[in-house]
Amino acid sequence: MTEPSKVIHVRNVGHEISENDLLQLFQPFGVITKLVMLRAKNQALLQMQDISSAVNALQYYENVQPSIRGRNVYVQFSSHQELTTMDQNQGRGDEPNRILLVTIHHMLYPITVDVLHQVFSPHGFVEKIVTFQKSAGFQALIQYQLRQSAVIARSTLQGRNIYDGCCQLDIQFSNLDELQVNYNNDRSRDFTNPNLPTEQKGRSSQPGYGDAGGMYAVQSSGARAVGFSQMANAAAIAAAFGGGLPPGITGTNDRCTVLVSNLNPDRIDEDKLFNLFSIYGNIVRIKLLRNKPDHALIQMGDGFQAELAVHFLKGAMLFEKRLEVNFSKHPNITQGPDTHEYLNSNLNRFNRNAAKNYRYCCSPTKMVHLSTLPQDITEEDIVSLLEEHGTIVNSKVFEMNGKKQALVQFETEEQAAEALVCKHASSLSGSIIRISFSQLQNI
Repeated sequence: MTEPSKVIHVRNVGHEISENDLLQLFQPFGVITKLVMLRAKNQALLQMQDISSAVNALQYYENVQPSIRGRNVYVQFSSHQELTTMDQNQGRGDEPNRILLVTIHHMLYPITVDVLHQVFSPHGFVEKIVTFQKSAGFQALIQYQLRQSAVIARSTLQGRNIYDGCCQLDIQFSNLDELQVNYNNDRSRDFTNPNLPTEQKGRSSQPGYGDAGGMYAVQSSGARAVGFSQMANAAAIAAAFGGGLPPGITGTNDRCTVLVSNLNPDRIDEDKLFNLFSIYGNIVRIKLLRNKPDHALIQMGDGFQAELAVHFLKGAMLFEKRLEVNFSKHPNITQGPDTHEYLNSNLNRFNRNAAKNYRYCCSPTKMVHLSTLPQDITEEDIVSLLEEHGTIVNSKVFEMNGKKQALVQFETEEQAAEALVCKHASSLSGSIIRISFSQLQNI
C-alpha cells in the first residue's frame, strides 16, 4: 500500500472523461487544489487540500466502485506528496504560444478543419490547422498569427462544447514553433497558402503525427473492403478508444461468425439484420437458417467486430423478442443459394472512418441519429418517416458542415432499434439515409 498522500492517482481515464467529471467524483470529500490530466496514459493526478480529504475519498471508493460515463476508474494514493510544476506540465502546457494543442472529448459528431476554423477564428487570424488521432483521442494543432490571439482563444474556449452536450474542448499551449502543412483538405489547412494540393491517401500532413490518412486509406474494392489489414484495424481501434478498450471487450476474439437466435421470423430478414449488425463492423454474408427460422448466422469482417456485436447486442429487444447473440462454432459461412452477400456492399460502414464508427459503438439506445438527409428535410418529414415504429418523445433537425442531420428520441430502446433496422439505408427524396444509435441522453 502506497503511503497516504493528498495526491490521488486515477487510472483508466478514457478520452470521454472530462476534468469536470473527475472533479465531481472527488469534490464531496474536500477542496481540490490541482488536477492534471495525463491524456496519453489514460490517467490523471488530483491533489486534495489535505491528506485527510484524500484518505476519506479512497476509503469510500474501497467499498464503492467509482464509475464515470459507464467506465470504471481505479484510484490509489500517488507516490507524489505534492504536484510540482513539472508534474503539471506533463499534462498541460502553460507557456503561452501562438500554437494551441486541442483535444476533443466526447466526440459524438465528426470535427473537420472547417468546424475548428469556425470556432477559433473569431479570436484572431488562424494561419494553419492540422488534425490527427492520438491515444488521447481526436486532436488538432491550431496556429494563430499572434500569440495574444491564442491566449484569448484558450481562456475563452477551454472546457466549452462545440455542440450541445458533446465535443468538449481541452486546450493547452503547444511547444511547437511552426506547423508544416503539405495539403489543404478536411484534415489540414494552410489559410496563408490556398494553392496547396489535396492530400494523397495514406500520407500524413504533419510529420510525427499519425493522422487519419493511413488509417482510413483502405477503401479498395473486393475482399479488402472488409478485410482491413491488421495494422490499419489496430490503429483505428486505438484511435477510437484512446489506447484502451470499452469495458467488457477483450480484443482477443478471433471468431468472425455470430449466431443470433430468438428472432421474430415473421418480421426479420437479412437486410434488417445487416442494418443492425453493421453498426459494429463490416458484414461479409448472412444466412437465415431455414430449419430454425428464428436463427441466423452473421459473418463479420473480423473477430474484434464480432466481439463488439455479441457484447452490445446480447439481450437487446427487437420485434418483441429478446435477442440471443453468441459466437458460432462455424469459422465462416459457406457461400450458397441461401446466403446473402454483403462483402462488396457500399453500405458497410467501416470501409470509411473506421475509428469514428468504432467510437460510436454502443448497445441500442432510445435515441437515433440520422444523416445524409435531403437538404430540404423538415422535422415533420422525419417524424412521418419513423413514427410507425413507436412513440417519438422528441426530435430535432439541425445542420452541420452544411449538411442536414437529425436526432429522434423514442420512448424505448426497442422502438429505436426497430426504426433503425427498418429505415437505415432507405431512400428519402433521392437520398440514402444513414441511421445510428446516439449516446446523447436528451435533445
